[in-house]
This record gives sequence, structure tokens and C-alpha cells, in this order.
Amino acid sequence: MNMYNENIKHNPLKTKEDLTKALYDICNPLIPLLKEQIPGHLHLGTSGSVYDENAREVEAFLRPLWGIGPLVTTKSEEGTKLSNYFVEGLIEGTDPKSKSYFGKVHDYDQLLVEMASVSLSLILAKDTFWDVLNKDKQDNLYNWLIQINDHVIPKTNWLFFRVLVNIAMKKCGREWSKQSVSDDLDSIDSYYLDDGWYFDGYASQIDYYIPFAMHFYGLIYAKTMETEDPKRSILYKERASVFAQEYKEWFSADGPSIPFGRSLTYRFAQSAFWSALAYADVEALNWGVIKGIVMRNLRYWFRSDIFSKDGLLTIGYGYQNLNMAEGYNAPGSPYWALKTFLVLAIPGGHAFWTSEEEDLTFTQKSVQPSPRMIVCHDKSGSEVQAFTSGQHSSEHAHGDAKYEKFVYSTTFGFSVPKGGLSLKQGAFDSCLALAECDGHYRSRFGSESYKINQDYIESVWKPWNDVEIKTFIVPLTPWHIRIHVINTNRILDTAEGAFSAPAEVGTSYCFKDKIFYKFSNKVTGIVDYNGDRKVVIITPEPNTNLLYPRTVIPTLTSRINKGKHILVSAIIGGVNVPNDFKCDQNPIVEIKENCITILFNGKEIVL
Repeated sequence: MNMYNENIKHNPLKTKEDLTKALYDICNPLIPLLKEQIPGHLHLGTSGSVYDENAREVEAFLRPLWGIGPLVTTKSEEGTKLSNYFVEGLIEGTDPKSKSYFGKVHDYDQLLVEMASVSLSLILAKDTFWDVLNKDKQDNLYNWLIQINDHVIPKTNWLFFRVLVNIAMKKCGREWSKQSVSDDLDSIDSYYLDDGWYFDGYASQIDYYIPFAMHFYGLIYAKTMETEDPKRSILYKERASVFAQEYKEWFSADGPSIPFGRSLTYRFAQSAFWSALAYADVEALNWGVIKGIVMRNLRYWFRSDIFSKDGLLTIGYGYQNLNMAEGYNAPGSPYWALKTFLVLAIPGGHAFWTSEEEDLTFTQKSVQPSPRMIVCHDKSGSEVQAFTSGQHSSEHAHGDAKYEKFVYSTTFGFSVPKGGLSLKQGAFDSCLALAECDGHYRSRFGSESYKINQDYIESVWKPWNDVEIKTFIVPLTPWHIRIHVINTNRILDTAEGAFSAPAEVGTSYCFKDKIFYKFSNKVTGIVDYNGDRKVVIITPEPNTNLLYPRTVIPTLTSRINKGKHILVSAIIGGVNVPNDFKCDQNPIVEIKENCITILFNGKEIVL
């Protein structure tokens, strides 16, 4: 590990100066590449993406501006030297006569995405990125950015990119389209749900794009346009304040947030929303609480194996991992995470910086209808689990694994498949997988219906047209109960997976109707209440779990015939487990003809 990795790993992240040092440690490894490559482009790796090499290089060059724009609002010699590379790149990249020219854009172009970081830099630090340019260079930058008004973009969070470009041009005194801004914000407002939540253009896709895109950009707009558009600015601040009350539940007391949904390679962008709150001066929670969420999340990530040996951010989540990536993840994509450094644009005297960190106050069970979840903390707050039904993403890689498992965990993560030919390739943790006795397994992908209740979640799904499954998930932290009522016209193999756990560091405990795997002070395991399923430890393909390169999954397997079947199991995902953990202290489940009764810790739930 090089000095940049070591510096950031041991950075206490207590002050604005600490966070500034962290940004330099992330950006400084880019400087040798900036010096040797053509201005405005960065070639950081050889992996591909759905967009071409030019766009990959421009993306890698422009994304660090998410941090550098806020950085240079405080003047320093080091900051000026760093920003000069990017000013030069912008000059060359927007000059049609330069070999570095970014190029003309097209409908749905990735380059439209990358205009957002340039626009934020112009909004925050016009003196650094605009005023130093002569008239011709300003014209070039304007002409390249304003192309976005003449092209079709997805009706998703992308609409905010056009908004940001236009308000940046307004700030720079250039022609802009008030009508485009109004139309795009009207569309975005139509995606609003309730409790501060939006959906991201697709009604069943409610993920991290809500905090680090919809609210992040909305708060930038609210701050920038406070005078010109006070009504909408107030609205966006109010929505963000409401959203914060539920979103805080996604974070553990120790810093990590729930791995869920797409674009997880943006890692510490998870806390960008909290930085945007501070930038817009919205005290949705005590400033000490907001500061604590940001800093603990950054400490968690900077201690994780997310950098290459050269100090570059890598594609992956808990470690370098292309298997979990989407098609739009290129070598420079992870620098989107620098959005969290927006907090550097806040003066040092702001209460965010002067407040002492406060512990996160959490709810042990938070029912969140808008994102279709029940989010649970254990008593210590160090483990968070999100139980979900009704989310769906059909467009991006591993949509079934990223949106439709039964539960997602800050400690155990979740897995994505490497293939579909076996349980080993499928890595079916936290779900029920089924196959027609041929090894081709499938899990939940799309729900016919779903319902988020106070004590449980239910959904109806069809892995085949003639197989209907009604699933009930009952959180009982650190346990949860799964009940599947299956009506099938096919003979099926079933596999019910518990949480994943890191391989070779723990011990398995196998019984006739239950199996556990204990590692460190943590445990995962599964109990069969039917009494006829086989207990096994599956060892999936490496690089399937987002947190651990090699894992095991305690699993129940069976073969069922045509007809009606009820499968009942209890799954544990526990942390801070004592050495004398008792394998027989699972919830009591009584299965009767017309109902199922669950008893645990003095509570009774009847389904």
C-alpha cells in the first residue's frame, strides 16, 4: 500500500483540514497521469463500458471536480496548483480545434453526465474556472456545455444535469434556458412520492440515486437559486429535511450504510446527501449528528480496500470487483464518490465544522413504505438490515440481486451471481432460488403484488407463469422468519440461502434441521421448520459477495413436487455474538392449517 493509502487510512477526519488532506490524498495519485497524458483526458484502466474510450477518459478527468470545485472555494497554493491541471484540461477539452476536444454530444450521451461536475465548479468557484478564461475560451466552454439543451436525455436524475448547466451559465452571465429548467424540474417533481422520497424515473427503482442525486442536486439548486426561485428552493429544502429522518436509518452506528441497488461502486457517495444538507444550510438533524454520519462513513470507507496499489479508486465495493459492476462503470467512474466533499465549500466557521460529532440516534425498526422497506438496527446499532419487496430494476446488471433479495445487510452484504448454472455460480444468499431440476436457478425478479406491513412484508411473485409464490418476511432482529406458500405445476429444486460470510475464518455448526457459521463475533445461519430440507454450506464462486472476496452461505435445499407447499425458515444475521452462542435460541414457529404463529422475545405475530 502506498503513502496515499496509508495517509488516508490513518486520517482522523475530525476537521475541515483533515477532510481537505483526504481529498488531496485521493487526487494526488492522478497528478503524474495528468502530467503525462493529453490535457482533459485521463486513461486510468483498460476495462470497458457501454460508452467509448473518449467518454471514459473525459469522465475520469472531470469527475474529480466534484471534490476540487468545493476545495478551491478556500484559497491555497496547493489547491491552485491542483485546480490548474483541470482549468487547462477544460480549456483544451472544449476547444474544437484542439486534439483534446471532448467532442460534440449526442442524445443520451455519457458526456452529458460529466457536464454536471463542471457546472458545480462554475457555481462554486467561478473565479477559478471561468473568470480566468479569455472571451474565446469562455465561449468554447459555454458552447460545449450548452449543447445539453439541444439533446434528448433520460427522464431520470439526468434531468438535473441540464438544470445545473443552465444555472451555471446564468451565474456566468451567459444565455440560459429558463424554460428548460422549469420543464425539467416539473418532471422531477412528478417523481416525488412521500416522506421525502422520489423514484428515479422508474416507479419501482428507489435507491441511492434519491439521496446522492435527486436530493443532492435539488439542494444545490435550492442554495444557488434561493433568491430567483424561493418557492422551489424552500420546497426542496423541506423535502430533504423530511427525507433525512428516514435515510439516517440506512446508516450503522459505526459508519457503513446498507449495500443496496445499483451504482454501489460510488461507495462514499452514500453520505453526499448529508454534505449537501450542510451546504444548503438545512439542519435536518443536529449538526453534530450530520457531521458524525459523514465522518464515520468516510472513515469506514477509507479503512476499506478500495484503492489500487497506485492510490487510484477501483471499481467494486468492499474490494476491487468487476463482477458486481454495471455497464456504465468505467475506470474513472468511482470518482463520483467525491460528491461528498461538497462540504468543503462550507466556511470553517459553519456549525457543521464547529460542532462535535454526535452519535447516530436510530430506530430499531423503521417501516419505510416509500422505498418499500423495513429497516432494522440491532441493539448496538452496528448492524443494519433492510427487508424489502416491490423494488425492481430490469435495465441494469444483476437487478434481481441488487433490488429483490429478501434482506440486505451492512455486515454481511449481499452477493451477485457469476453464472446461472449452479448454486455455486448463483451465490444465492438472502433469497429463495428455484430450478427445474436442471441446475438453472432463478430467484425473485419482479412481484405481482407487495405490501409493507408494520411487522412483516409480503409479496407475490412468479418465477414461471405456472408457479406462484407468496412470501412473508418477518424481521425479528437478529433473526427473521421467511414463509413461502408455493403453488407449482412443475417439479422444482429449492435453495434457501442465509447471509453470506467470509470463508476460511469461521466455524460451521451443522445439525439435522439447522446450520450456523460463526466468525469473529458474528454469526449467520438458517433453521428449517419443515423438517425435510437438507442443510448444506454452499461455497460460491469468488468475487460474488460485495464485501468479502470468498464466502460461504448456509443453505437449505429440497425438491418439491407439483402442488401446494409451505416452506418456513428462520435466518440469523447477528453481530456482537457471545462466545457461548446458543444454537437453539431461535424463534418458535407454530404451523397450523390456517395460520402460522411466531413467538420471539415475548412477542407474538400471527399470519
